[in-house]
Amino acid sequence: MIYNNEIDPNVEMWQKESDQVVLSVIDKYTKRSEVGIAKYGTTLQTNNKDNFLKHLQEELMDATLYIEKLMTLEKEITNLVRNHPNDAELGWKIRDLVK
Repeated sequence: MIYNNEIDPNVEMWQKESDQVVLSVIDKYTKRSEVGIAKYGTTLQTNNKDNFLKHLQEELMDATLYIEKLMTLEKEITNLVRNHPNDAELGWKIRDLVK
């Protein structure tokens, strides 16, 4: 965490010893917050006007669509691997799939 433009030494030590995946997610949350503040001129803490349940529902609906897309791609790739044992042929098929 940064306080008055100085990194808290306790946080810095924690970051060095922590799971890098967790730190990556924290970094993404921080950047997302900065984008939101710049875009909307407020923080979630001070924003009391939005319907957060509706926003959450819409985001979760989007998430289910992304999951469905990824599940479909996974099935298609699995079928390609089964049906095209030749590595070069498989590579071409996968490239066609992700264009």
